[in-house]
Amino acid sequence: MQQIMTMDRSLCLDNSMRMEFDARSENEGLARMAVAAFMTPLDPTVGELSDVKTAVSEAVTNAILHGYENCEGLVVLQCGLHGDVLCVEIIDEGVGIADIEQAMQPMFTSKPELNRSGMGFSFMEAFMDDVEVYSQPGLGTTVRMFKKCGTTPWVEAGE
Repeated sequence: MQQIMTMDRSLCLDNSMRMEFDARSENEGLARMAVAAFMTPLDPTVGELSDVKTAVSEAVTNAILHGYENCEGLVVLQCGLHGDVLCVEIIDEGVGIADIEQAMQPMFTSKPELNRSGMGFSFMEAFMDDVEVYSQPGLGTTVRMFKKCGTTPWVEAGE
C-alpha cells in the first residue's frame, strides 16, 4: 500500500501501533475503540477520551464516504505516543482532495446528496490540539491529529 504521508518514525516515540481495515462504515467503531485502548497509558480524562474518539470517528467516516466514495479500499490507522502527546493518523488511498482549504471550511461538503453536514474537519479541529491534512487528487488523503492528554504532570527521568 503506497501512502501519501506516514508517521515520522524519526520522532522518539514511546509506543506506536498500526492497523488496516476495510473501508466499511461498521469499522468506524473498531477504529474508535482501538485508539481509546492505545491511549490509556496517558491516563486521559473522560473528556479527552471522548474528544479523541469523536475526531477519529470523523476522520474514518471521511475516508470511507469521501475518500473511497463507499467503494472498496483500505483505511490505515496509525497512532504514536510521545510523552503526553497522542498522534493519530488516518490514511486512505481514495480520490483525494483537490482543495484542502475549501474542504476544511465549516459547512462545506462534497456530498450534499448524502445530507452530510460538512462539519467533519471542524469537529476534528475543535476536539484535537492540532490537525494536519495532506492530500493529492487520485492518490488519497492523510489526516494527522495531535492531542495532549492526561492529568499526571510530566516528570523527567531521574526526578
